[in-house]
Amino acid sequence: MSQPPQKSSKLRQQQILRQRRLAAVVRQQKKKVLQEPRVRAGRVEGQSAGASLTPPSVGVQKLRTQRMRVQGSDLKADALVNRPLPLRQQSRIVKSGAANPVNRRSDNRSSGNKFGKEGSSKIRSLPVRSRGDRAGRMPRKFNWFSSLCRLGLLGLGLSAMVGTAIANFHPEPRSGTLANSLLQSRKQGQTNQSAGVAATEASLDGLETNLVLSPDKELKDTKAKILALASPQTGLVPGVFVYNPETQAYLDIAGDRTFAAASTIKFPILVAFFQEVDAKRLRLDEMLVMRKDLIASEAGNMQYQPVGTKFSALETADKMITISDNTATNMLIDKLGGKTALNARFKGWGLTSTVIQNLLPDLGGTNRISPKDLSMLMLKVAQGELLTPHSRDRLLDIMRNTITNTLLTPGLGEGAKIAHKTGDIRSIVGDVGLIEMPNGQRYVATAMVQRPDNDPRAQELIRQMSKLIYQDLSRPTVLATSPSATSSANSSVNPSANPSANSSPNLSPNPSANSSPNSATSNTEVP
Repeated sequence: MSQPPQKSSKLRQQQILRQRRLAAVVRQQKKKVLQEPRVRAGRVEGQSAGASLTPPSVGVQKLRTQRMRVQGSDLKADALVNRPLPLRQQSRIVKSGAANPVNRRSDNRSSGNKFGKEGSSKIRSLPVRSRGDRAGRMPRKFNWFSSLCRLGLLGLGLSAMVGTAIANFHPEPRSGTLANSLLQSRKQGQTNQSAGVAATEASLDGLETNLVLSPDKELKDTKAKILALASPQTGLVPGVFVYNPETQAYLDIAGDRTFAAASTIKFPILVAFFQEVDAKRLRLDEMLVMRKDLIASEAGNMQYQPVGTKFSALETADKMITISDNTATNMLIDKLGGKTALNARFKGWGLTSTVIQNLLPDLGGTNRISPKDLSMLMLKVAQGELLTPHSRDRLLDIMRNTITNTLLTPGLGEGAKIAHKTGDIRSIVGDVGLIEMPNGQRYVATAMVQRPDNDPRAQELIRQMSKLIYQDLSRPTVLATSPSATSSANSSVNPSANPSANSSPNLSPNPSANSSPNSATSNTEVP
C-alpha cells in the first residue's frame, strides 16, 4: 500500500535538509584543514630552517567526498565525517611517498600539476614525522622461524669454538688408568664388540686380554701328570685352563670344551651386577622383591622366606656367591634384564661359550660354559678391565667368603689365598678361582670334570689337579743365562772342552741338571 503524496513529499524534504546539513559540515571541515600550516621541505612555513618540526595538532582525517545517505541523527553523520584514519593506513600513506613533501614537491611544478587549495588539502594535511618518531610505524611481528635459525647458528658457532679450544688443549690421560688403556687399544686398531641393550659403557669397551700362549711357556710336565692321573678313571672328562699373567705360564687341557655351567654361571652374573652398580643404574641398598616365580629349590635359604620379602641388592649378590643361593640368582637375572640381555653382555666380554638358557636350578645342564671362558673372565676382573677398582675389590671379597671349599682350595699350599666360585650338579662339578701365592704371584685356574651320576671321583680329581698346578707354579725358576747352567751344559756336550769338569763332577749346584740334555736351554724348575 503506497503512502499519501503529502506524507512522501514531507519525508523527501527532511532528507534534503539532512543532506544540506552534511554538506555544510564537510565544507566547514575543509576550511579547518586548509587553515593548518603548510609543510614544505621538511619544515613548517613561517619557521626558521633550524627550528624543530612539530607534527600537526590534529590527526589525519579521512574526508569522505562522496555523497552519503544519512541514516540516523546528525550527531551520527558528524561522527562518520570526523572519524580519523587508523594508524596502519596513516603509516602506509607516509611510507608510500605519494604525500611526502620531501619526495614530491608540494607545488608539483616539475610535473606540471597544480593543486588548488581544496585539491591539495589532503597532501598538505599529512604529518611529516622525524626518524625518532615511532608513533606511525607498524609493530614488527615475532618470527619464530628466523629466531630459531639465529639460535641454531649461534649454537653451531659456540660449539665450534669450544671444540677448537678442547682440541688445542687435549690433555693426555694418566698412565695406568682404564681410560689410557682404552685409548691405547683403540690406537692399535682393536675392535670391541657390542654388549647388547643392557650393557654398560665398560662392557661396550670390553678389552680383549692379549694372552701370550707361547709353546715354551706351557706347563708340559704338569699336563702330562694330569692326563696320566685322569686317563685310567673311566667316565671322567676333565677340562682345565690355567694362566699366570706375570710369567705367562699356562696349562690348557680341553679348555675350549663346553660343559654344563651349574653354579659357576653365577660368577659372570656377579660381574654384570657390579657393572650396573658402576653405571649408576643399580644401587647396592636398592630393595629387591622376591616373587613367587623366582623362588628356586636346591641351594640357598632365601626360598624359605615368604613371598614378597625384600632383600637389598648387595645382600642378594652376596648370598648368590657365598651360599650359592639359586633364588638370589634368579632375582638378579630378572633385575639385570633377563637371559637375553645377559647373554649379549657375555658376548661383549669375549666369552664365546657362556650362555644362560634357563633359570636355576638348572639340573638338566642347559646353561653352558667353558673353562677358558671362566679363567679369562677372572683375569679381566683381576686386571681391572671390566669394573672400577672399588667394585672389583668388593667382588673379590665376596668370592673369598665362599662356603664350599672342597675343590681347588685343598690343593693349595700354606699361605695361599683364593677367591672362587664352585658349581655342582649330578653331571658336572667345577671351580673357578683367582689364587694368590705367598711369593707375590697370582694365577687364574678353572677345573671342570664331567662325570657319571654324582660320581665322587670328580671332586678328588680336581683336588689332585689343583695340587699339581700349585706346586708347579710356586717353584722358583733357574734363569737360562746363569753361568753355572751354561758351564754345566758345555761340559755335558763336549767334555774335552773343559778338562776341569771331569776332575770336579760336583761343580754344578744341581747334579741332576747334567743328566737332563735340555737343562740349559729351557726354564728348568727345581724344588
